[in-house]
Amino acid sequence: METYATALLYAIPFFILLLVIEIIYGHFKKNQKHKVMDTISSISSGLTNIVKDSLGLGLILVSYPFLLEHLAVTQIKATWLVWLVAFIAIDFAGYWNHRLSHHINFFWNQHVIHHSSEEFNLACALRQSISNLIGYFPLMLLPAALLGVPAQVIAILAPIHLFAQFWYHTQHIGKMGWLEYIIVTPSQHRVHHAINPEYIDKNLGQILCVWDRWFGTFQEELETVPPQYGVLKPAATWNPVRINFQHLWRLIKDAWRTQSYWDKVRIWFMPTGWRPADVKEKFPVSTIEDVYHFERYDTNSTAKLKGYAIFQMLATLAMILFMFYNYGTIGFSGLLLFGAFIFVGIYGYTSLMDREGHAVWIEIFRGLAGLGFIAMTGDWFGLEAYLPFGRFGMATYFLVTILGGIYFTFSEQETTNIEIPA
Repeated sequence: METYATALLYAIPFFILLLVIEIIYGHFKKNQKHKVMDTISSISSGLTNIVKDSLGLGLILVSYPFLLEHLAVTQIKATWLVWLVAFIAIDFAGYWNHRLSHHINFFWNQHVIHHSSEEFNLACALRQSISNLIGYFPLMLLPAALLGVPAQVIAILAPIHLFAQFWYHTQHIGKMGWLEYIIVTPSQHRVHHAINPEYIDKNLGQILCVWDRWFGTFQEELETVPPQYGVLKPAATWNPVRINFQHLWRLIKDAWRTQSYWDKVRIWFMPTGWRPADVKEKFPVSTIEDVYHFERYDTNSTAKLKGYAIFQMLATLAMILFMFYNYGTIGFSGLLLFGAFIFVGIYGYTSLMDREGHAVWIEIFRGLAGLGFIAMTGDWFGLEAYLPFGRFGMATYFLVTILGGIYFTFSEQETTNIEIPA
C-alpha cells in the first residue's frame, strides 16, 4: 500500500494539471464543459477513492498470488511476451468486470458513482467508487494465472492500466480516425456515459475497443444523437459518499418491503434497475424519461460558497498529499484516523454545497475534533517535522471550518433566501 501511495503522490498532481488545462482551454474557446460545484464533487469523489484504496479498506475474496500459486500450468519466459499477455489479460478482465457492473443490480452500486455526473469532462473520470468493499477482480484474471504471469507484473500494470483511462473523459477531442478501431477514444467513451436509449450500456472497453466489437456492445457516436450525461435515476446531490450508497440503499429498502421471499433474494442478482412488482407499484421511483429535457441538479450556490468549496477541496487535497508523503511514518492506526478526518471533511463540505441543514453540525464536530487532536498531540500527524508551526496552520484551518459551516448555514443562506419584491 505504501508503494501505491507513493505512485499517487506523483499521479494526483499530473491529473489535476490536465484538468486545469482542460478548464483553461474551455474558457478561451468559450466552450466550457465544467461547472464549479460538479467539478468539486467529482474531484472530492476521487479523493475519497484514493484514500480508501491506499488504506487497503475492503475484503479480498481471493488474491492473484494465491491463484497463481495454485492454478499456473505454465510460465511465460520471454519478457516482452509476459507484459503483452498481462496487459491483454487485465484489459479483457476489465471489460467483463465493467460489463458485470452495468448489468447486475448489486454490482451497479459500485459503479454508479462514475456515471453520476451530469457533465462529461476530465473531472468526471475521478468519480471512482468507495463502495467496492469486496474485491473479486483477481478471479477475472484466471487466464493470466493459468499462463503463469508473475504477480509483480500484474501489480505494476494494473495501476498504469487504470490511470490510462483518464484522458478520454473529454468533449474537446473529436473522432480519431483509424484509432477508433483499436483503442477506446473520447468519442466512444462519450457514448458510454450517455443516457440516450441508443447509447445505454455500450462501449464497455477500457483501453482496447476490440472487446466491444467482438461481443456486440459497440456503438459509434452519432451526429444526430448528441450524448446526454448522468444516470436515469439522478443522484441529486454533490456528496460523493451519499452517491456511493444510494443504489444499495434502494436495494435494501426494496428487499425489505417486498412480500416475496424469492424477490428478497434475487433482487441483488437481477438486471440493473429491476424491482419486485409489488414494491414497484407501491413505491415508485422517478426516472428520466426525456433525456433532452430534464432538470439538471443545481443548488443555491453563491460566489462565496463556490470559493469556500474550492478552498476546502484544495485543503483536503493538500492533506492527502501530505498523508501519502508521510505514509510510512504515520503508521496504520494513524492513517485510519487521518482517513476518517478526510472522509468526514468531504462529507461535511459537500453537504454544505447541497445546502443541507445538518452540514453545520458535521463541520463543527470535525473542527472541534481536529483542534482537540492537535491539543492532545501537539502536532498534526508529524507535520511539525516538515513545517515549523504547522500545527497552528492546521488549527487555523479547523477554526475556519467551524466558522464557515456556521456562516454558510445561518448567515449567508438566510440572506440568499430573502425574496425581492417585483
